[in-house]
Amino acid sequence: MTAARFLVVLDADSTLIQDEVIELLAEEAGRRAEVQAATEAAMRGEVDFATSLRSRVAALAGVPTASFERVLARVRPTRGVRDLTTAVHERGGVVGVVSGGFHEILDGVAPGLGVDRWRANRLVVAEGALTGEVDGEIVDAEAKASSLLAWAAELDVPASRTIAIGDGANDLRMMAVAGLGLAFNAKPAVRAAASLVVGPQDLSQVIPLLP
Repeated sequence: MTAARFLVVLDADSTLIQDEVIELLAEEAGRRAEVQAATEAAMRGEVDFATSLRSRVAALAGVPTASFERVLARVRPTRGVRDLTTAVHERGGVVGVVSGGFHEILDGVAPGLGVDRWRANRLVVAEGALTGEVDGEIVDAEAKASSLLAWAAELDVPASRTIAIGDGANDLRMMAVAGLGLAFNAKPAVRAAASLVVGPQDLSQVIPLLP
């Protein structure tokens, strides 16, 4: 693996993209309102993320895998995301995304936005539909932090030259272990804990902060 000058790791939902993918999937099941309320509670840190995610994914049972294409078509990249990833690459950096969302959607979004590597949860599918279960260990706050540190080690980037960008409570550990933790489109607890708060919902505002 070639060494990089620095590493930028973003959350996906409401950071890399404007949407919460689980809510778009829940809309396919006619259960968006209840899943949206549970998502907001989890992002504020009021409930354990893994427990909340399992309950929200359970609400997706029966959603056909054909819905992935419809959801993917509705995902909206955050303003300035391509400007940011281009700037990172021009300066010799690497862009990672670690998400409590799902590979089934992120795999179709990340490459086109200039993301170099990504990690997310996987949904269990049987007979062409979601079972309402998550496959394997859940990507939670600790998994996000460990992913950032593992990628930095692989790229020979010291932690001091890493930037973590997120909006929810499950991003706090990742932001804490990074050299710079940026709250973006963030909940109050995240803004309070961040090194800096990015005000406009435009990721190009991060470019002046790059090493």
